[in-house]
Amino acid sequence: IHQALNNQTADKKAIVFELDSLDQNNKMFMDQLLGDGEVSAQCGGDINAEIQESVLAGLWRVHYLDNNKNIIRDTMEVAAIPGIISEMTFQNAQENLDVDALNIPDTVYNAPPLLVEISDKLPNYKSGDEPHVINLSLLPHTEGDIEFLSDSLGIGPTVILSRGYGNCRISSTGTKNVWWVQYFNSQDTLILNTIEISKVPEVAIASNEDLEDSAERLNEILSLYR
Repeated sequence: IHQALNNQTADKKAIVFELDSLDQNNKMFMDQLLGDGEVSAQCGGDINAEIQESVLAGLWRVHYLDNNKNIIRDTMEVAAIPGIISEMTFQNAQENLDVDALNIPDTVYNAPPLLVEISDKLPNYKSGDEPHVINLSLLPHTEGDIEFLSDSLGIGPTVILSRGYGNCRISSTGTKNVWWVQYFNSQDTLILNTIEISKVPEVAIASNEDLEDSAERLNEILSLYR
């Protein structure tokens, strides 16, 4: 794992270590040693998984689950974000939006032009592009607008929680590369509400600097056991 952290960069695919062969004592030791970091996630859809970043950014524990929430595969991944999130989240998503302009409820005012903006951006977006962010907190909108946006975009299988920048909830939609990114204060009140077009929002991703720092920190931890 230390070697993988040394060699990994944020643009590479996840390096996966299978932990199923470890006994329970060794798994518990790894859990205690690596702890829980700032980011966690739940993935549904065709494959179910629970994900927890360790205290070392870019080092993730991924539990793959059956329909009864039993662990059927246990892995540790070295990556900017685990592969199941970057590769599987939008596997069954709609490619673009198809909004029926004749059937817009009377309570909806500003959602249609926002959906047009999203629809215009999606065909040209490719992995690695700068994210396109719509800050709903700065735009006039009604509750009907939010409901219409949510219904039009659909609900995706992935929810990511990040405590690194306050309390941030990142939810995939049913539209490819479109996410809700919402920030809450300590009273769980929504203080910033955005829609982001990106492969995965940056707030959830470990950077190259994070990976380098984690490699150094893991080396320090390992030195205590040598």
